[in-house]
Amino acid sequence: MMAFRARRAVIGALLASVTFCGAVSACELKIGAPAVLSGPAAQWGIALRGALEFVAKETAQERRLVIGGKPCTVSVKAIDSKYTAEGAASAMNALAAEGINVIVGPVGSPEVTGMKPVALRNRMVAMVNSFARDSIGPRWPNVFHIGPGPSGWAGPIIDEGRKHFNFSSVGIVAPNDQGGTDVAGVNAEIFKKKGVTVVEEYYQRGTTNFAPIVTRVLRSSPGAIDLASSPAGDAGIIIKQLRQAGFNGPIFRLGGPGFEEIARVAGGVEVLKDFLWYEPVAMDEGLRALEKKHQELMGSPRPENADFFRWVFAARMMVKAAQAAQSVDKPQAIADAMRKLPVEDENIGKGYWIGQQFFGINQEMSYPFAIGQVRGGKVQDYIRADAVKED
Repeated sequence: MMAFRARRAVIGALLASVTFCGAVSACELKIGAPAVLSGPAAQWGIALRGALEFVAKETAQERRLVIGGKPCTVSVKAIDSKYTAEGAASAMNALAAEGINVIVGPVGSPEVTGMKPVALRNRMVAMVNSFARDSIGPRWPNVFHIGPGPSGWAGPIIDEGRKHFNFSSVGIVAPNDQGGTDVAGVNAEIFKKKGVTVVEEYYQRGTTNFAPIVTRVLRSSPGAIDLASSPAGDAGIIIKQLRQAGFNGPIFRLGGPGFEEIARVAGGVEVLKDFLWYEPVAMDEGLRALEKKHQELMGSPRPENADFFRWVFAARMMVKAAQAAQSVDKPQAIADAMRKLPVEDENIGKGYWIGQQFFGINQEMSYPFAIGQVRGGKVQDYIRADAVKED
């Protein structure tokens, strides 16, 4: 009799264990992240991974995802996408093999080009970042965009630069892949519309000696330089070599954040001299509160790159969509719920869904951004710019 009771207790415990594990498995939102974690663009991928890990912990602690009355967890699987189309496709295939169909990332145009076919084939829902002309579109109905590219914000930054600096020509320097040419092409069109003559110079990604590129671009005697979407590490080296070569005009970087890394690699803010760049968010009390929350939850400062804030917004939106869909494993339902959500974040503020005019699909988040400036070797206060809104 005692042996029977012991066996029954063991069986009961096993059943309870199976039921508990099943409940946990059924109530876990698995987010995959193809993220560049190596090379000169790694700072961007580290910001993405850090944002996801923060949102995962925030979601669990604050019970932000409750399905069928049960609180759910969020897990994060980040795989190095190497800032290449091939690397991103490989990472996405690995995530698909693990049954992960909710994606946040990647950060760059080459990666997004490589990951979209895999996302479409596996019916994934994704929130991506890319400044490519075809970042999103009707061909990829469940791919969303975390924020506008240069078509939305390059114009206001150029206008701000022309308030302080007199130039009629610009040399644009960027990598010779889609991540560089798409952004540089959009920037060139905007400069030209403003009456600025444009010369474009492209380099092979992975280049470490930029002296020949600097020499070529300076032959046209440009009044300004735009480094477009050159990775922060590359941009810092190019700026240093431009200043060493005697170039004294303003330098733009109309392709993404990374000011701290650029200044470090260049040799300091004084080397930047006159520099303007796009900051994805306008630092205010809301974002400082988010920084404080990250410190408290994670026990460390937030990742240096300011894209961290946008990825927090994107990850929170994915959690909200899963909550609204009441599902953690039905990507179509999550995508359908996403389209109905307002573009709003407790720390970043309110924005809009845009994209119909540029991409043919209204699945791009837009929210206030900032214009960063260094003038005379001194950092200036950010200028807050309103969220881009389509007519």
